[in-house]
Amino acid sequence: MTNFSTKRFYAIAAACSLSFSLGSFVSKTLVDSPVTVSVIKAAEQLSGLSFSAAQEDSLLNGSNDHLKAYEELRKLNLKNSIVPALNFNPIPVGFVYPDKTGQFLLDKRSIATLPADKNELAFYTIRQLADLIRNKKISSVELTKFFLDRLKKLNPKLLAVVSYTDDLALKQAAQADAEIAAGHYRGVLHGIPFAVKDLLSAKNYKTTFGAAPYKDQVFDVDATVVKKLEDAGAVLIAKLSLGELAMDDTWFGGRTNNPWDLTRGSGGSSAGPGAAVSAGCVPFAIGSETWGSIVEPSNNCGDTGLRPSFGRVSKYGAMALSWSMDKLGPMARTVEDCAIVFNAIQGKDPQDLSTIAAPFNYNEKQNSLKGWKIGYLKADFQSKYPNRHNDSLTLVKMKELGATLIPIELPKLPFNSMNFILDAEAGAAFQELVLTHRSDLLQRQEKAAWPNTFRTAQFIPAVEYIQANRVRTLLVQNWYEKLKGLDLYLSPSYSDNLLLTNLTGNPCVVLPNGFTTKGLPTSITFMGQLSGEGKTLEAARIYQNATGFQLKHPALNF
Repeated sequence: MTNFSTKRFYAIAAACSLSFSLGSFVSKTLVDSPVTVSVIKAAEQLSGLSFSAAQEDSLLNGSNDHLKAYEELRKLNLKNSIVPALNFNPIPVGFVYPDKTGQFLLDKRSIATLPADKNELAFYTIRQLADLIRNKKISSVELTKFFLDRLKKLNPKLLAVVSYTDDLALKQAAQADAEIAAGHYRGVLHGIPFAVKDLLSAKNYKTTFGAAPYKDQVFDVDATVVKKLEDAGAVLIAKLSLGELAMDDTWFGGRTNNPWDLTRGSGGSSAGPGAAVSAGCVPFAIGSETWGSIVEPSNNCGDTGLRPSFGRVSKYGAMALSWSMDKLGPMARTVEDCAIVFNAIQGKDPQDLSTIAAPFNYNEKQNSLKGWKIGYLKADFQSKYPNRHNDSLTLVKMKELGATLIPIELPKLPFNSMNFILDAEAGAAFQELVLTHRSDLLQRQEKAAWPNTFRTAQFIPAVEYIQANRVRTLLVQNWYEKLKGLDLYLSPSYSDNLLLTNLTGNPCVVLPNGFTTKGLPTSITFMGQLSGEGKTLEAARIYQNATGFQLKHPALNF
């Protein structure tokens, strides 16, 4: 016998033109089952509203009209690549760009020699590898083969690769060698191998989103990020795993493992980039973050990652999870590596209307924090959390380096109650999975996993989504005003700050700051002003060079 709660649930589903069976979620046309007063009453409870009997009766015509409109629009079967006619703009009123002009300055020094043990190349930085290539101490083809071989050797344990791009890579590497031999050197990335998270399209190669429903999907375009890197002369060698549809580290090929401890996952959702960079299988990789997907695997695997400001890097050719929160950024060995890659991929793109043109000023010769005003989230650093000891040492080191530390607090606005913005956008991005049963093909089916999040999202009222984004406007303005006068600020890698800044669009650099008692890496985040990547990277690099945690690598005894 069906109880009241089940009746109410079915009624709400009917109101949304959806139907449930006992074990699965089913799409169903319900134009012959119109919305009734009982459905309206159930929907009121779902939305926390209350209307009179007369008002409920008056809602019937409009609700049934909406239902017919939903059915008509769903027939279009929108692709994930179609963006809404709405753009999130993170720029607050009165905003002044932190960098007045754009200038990218690297030290011209020659820093690398070919190691006696070629395996040491696995952990060379981009600058070191570039120096070897530029001075013709090693060819791009040799280097590409080295990293491809290493990736193939270690991947059976890491499960970090979705697709190898051998043919393309060797062709690009040969072209790089020919250009360099002819005196046409494109810059630091010329001939350097790299990989991308498999939510970025590469022409003629599968782009699987890490999810079984899309494992044979091929796009006939290169993502803008891929094209920019190839234009800089970089060599694409692989497409790396992500937790399915950018959640956690489990994909249709299994769980991507942490090179420091194979019994642990590498962290999501940029799982493959995190593991591959950490294990020395690729000099750098492109990851993405919506809410922690660069921060978590960088923390777990001891990498250095840059999550740029919202809009600084084009998302054209990338899987959409949340149009107003998705960001693409590099994961690498060092802060300097991240700066090099960011310089190549940042900038406005006419194919991505959310991109923002902003100056990027980075000076590698900046080597002192004296006179810098750097905030820190005092309450967060003083709370009891796993990495408190290492983080406290980071604060001490920053003072030793000359920084003036200024305590700051998170905004009082209820931003933790705004996380359903992500749910709503993800539910729209993957509604077709819900309507066609294909969400059943995803590996994870627990309550907190995407299938149920997508289903629940179908019941988020458009009005509440818009209201949350209006509060987001207040949040962006509030945080901008609070950070005025600071060069940047520090935060534990895991705190409420992570959601806050993914909503406001502020950039962060996450980098190693020590190890746990079990020998696993820990991290700290350097948080920037909006479009303040330059100073954030400079400060993080100065700290990194003074501590040296990036020089330690997993033993890889497998």
